[in-house]
Amino acid sequence: MSKSSFKIEHEFEKRRAEAERIREKYPDRIPVIVEKAERSDIPTIDKKNSHYDPDDHQYILLCLLRAVCDLVLICQLPFLVIYLVPADLTVGQFVYVIRKRIKLSAEKAIFIFVDNVLPPTGAIMSTIYDEKKDEDGFLYVTYSGENTFG
Repeated sequence: MSKSSFKIEHEFEKRRAEAERIREKYPDRIPVIVEKAERSDIPTIDKKNSHYDPDDHQYILLCLLRAVCDLVLICQLPFLVIYLVPADLTVGQFVYVIRKRIKLSAEKAIFIFVDNVLPPTGAIMSTIYDEKKDEDGFLYVTYSGENTFG
């Protein structure tokens, strides 16, 4: 898999400092970089609709907070979204939110990969983060309509 667009666009020290700042300010959240796989024909996440929805009580799962909004706008990369994910969220719930954000129909498949590996749907995001976070402090997730790496 190619290097993350976010890593290419932003130097390591800036990424590390931003991840540290986010973790200090929001200790119950995990900074996650979400990118669509390069050759996937799955829809792209609509950044405009990637926000906290206070009325969605069952799935108050992900929010693109103002604290990281500038990074998304600065980077101007079409397939990149940064989320702050609740630490107790499961991978399955995370996939649900991505599916919802890209308005993917129920009959279409979606897969997420961390380090080119399909994580178990029941795994807790904080566990995945602890095991797979990058040295810059972000967790990098790629989504695709195909089980590309598995």
